[in-house]
Amino acid sequence: MTRLSVNINKLATLRNARGGNTPDLIKMSMDIERFGAQGITIHPRPDERHIRKSDVFELKKVVKTEFNIEGFPSEDFIEMVCEVKPDQVTLVPDPPGVLTSNAGWDTIKNRSFLNEVVSQFRSANIRTSIFIECDKSKIEYASKIGTDRIELYTESYAKNYHSNREKAIAEFIDAAEIANDLGLGINAGHDLNLENLAYFHKSIPSLLEVSIGHALISDALYYGMENTIQLYLRCLKK
Repeated sequence: MTRLSVNINKLATLRNARGGNTPDLIKMSMDIERFGAQGITIHPRPDERHIRKSDVFELKKVVKTEFNIEGFPSEDFIEMVCEVKPDQVTLVPDPPGVLTSNAGWDTIKNRSFLNEVVSQFRSANIRTSIFIECDKSKIEYASKIGTDRIELYTESYAKNYHSNREKAIAEFIDAAEIANDLGLGINAGHDLNLENLAYFHKSIPSLLEVSIGHALISDALYYGMENTIQLYLRCLKK
């Protein structure tokens, strides 16, 4: 079964808006796992506008499923991740001020840099995943870099799903086949939601994990967190 990892950045954004501890990020994370999610994802950024560095260490104490930390591999980020030792680190090419992830890695141009970063994490026994688009050459270079997995950047799929879902999914099927041939594990994330997740999951049978935050937290405002997680898990069982 494909794992559902819940990105809790938006919960941290809501908490920070008032400067207190409501909602309680730690308790919410524990509840999210209790409601059935198989992972917790965070994406701390340098300005701490949502996830704070202190959150990272507190979450490490309580997350019982899979703890996934996303981020740009700056020196500070690498040092923090190696100290926390999550189950997985997902490398994204975000510049410091970006609102949300909006591109995958150019693994060809950044091969030397990424190879060094991946080597550091593998030495610390941390599984690595590289955020990437559906480009054959870039996926091949991801394999050469030595990453364990790739995370397919699914914004284009979500954007084009309603106009032509067969066309929207085609490049992701091709990318998954390439990754499978290279022995890379496959994760996916960005703009996946209750409308498009089941079809994506059905079309990519080798999908190991999806990381979903904004849509899931937004749905929870209507359906409640426990019910929302069950709805998403149902999409991954079809």
